[in-house]
Amino acid sequence: MAFYELRQYHVLPGRMAEWVKIMEEEIIPFQVAKGMVICGSFRGETDASVYVWMRRFESEAQREALYKAVYETDHWKTKISPRVPEYLDRSKMVITRIVATPKSTVQ
Repeated sequence: MAFYELRQYHVLPGRMAEWVKIMEEEIIPFQVAKGMVICGSFRGETDASVYVWMRRFESEAQREALYKAVYETDHWKTKISPRVPEYLDRSKMVITRIVATPKSTVQ
């Protein structure tokens, strides 16, 4: 059964515009090129610290394979990951796995 990963991040003060640019121009395209399905990317309407995005997986096996394809690459380890703490408070990340309800339009 397919499931989603709802990823909620706390962006550091004054860094949202830069974070969104990195997500949209670097991180999302890189992950999509590796096979990730990105369903959406959002920023808080009134709270400048809120950034949320969602990814879809067909199975746990697919999630594990895609995590490996993305997070174990030299590109991720040397070019992307080291920059993340400049933008996010990693201690406040909330990652929730969710499944669609029977009548959800995202089945």
